[in-house]
Amino acid sequence: MSSELLPHTFWTRVRTVLNWINLSTLLGFVVAKIGGATITKRGRGTYLATGYRFNFPVASAFTVGSVIASKNDLEYFTDRPVLLKHEDRHCTQYAFVFGVVMLPFYFLFVGISYAIAGDHSSYNPFERLANLADGNYPPPTTRFSRPK
Repeated sequence: MSSELLPHTFWTRVRTVLNWINLSTLLGFVVAKIGGATITKRGRGTYLATGYRFNFPVASAFTVGSVIASKNDLEYFTDRPVLLKHEDRHCTQYAFVFGVVMLPFYFLFVGISYAIAGDHSSYNPFERLANLADGNYPPPTTRFSRPK
């Protein structure tokens, strides 16, 4: 990953301020620190927390506020700019879904998606709006449309 910080836009500045006000970025720092992650400023008001040591959530990366956390190291993201775009979209979602208030809604939609499709992403609007393909998720299916 380049050492250059990504540039801010007007909307990323708004998002950054909102995520500090709604406490989601603060929660992201707490989660990253508890998980033993090393935090690096990424730009656009976001931070990359690498070396996260817990097995939950099961994902190559996850976002809380403006903090993108991963078990992987910085090098992992060098060839995965699209994954970072996906996680960056989650940062925006936290800003406009009132921060930590987003979490219960996110987990509600995880349950709905599991009921319909057997996975957490297919029918989760947060994942779909962040672009499933960018997050390395398969296209949406249902339990009934899968080949036997």
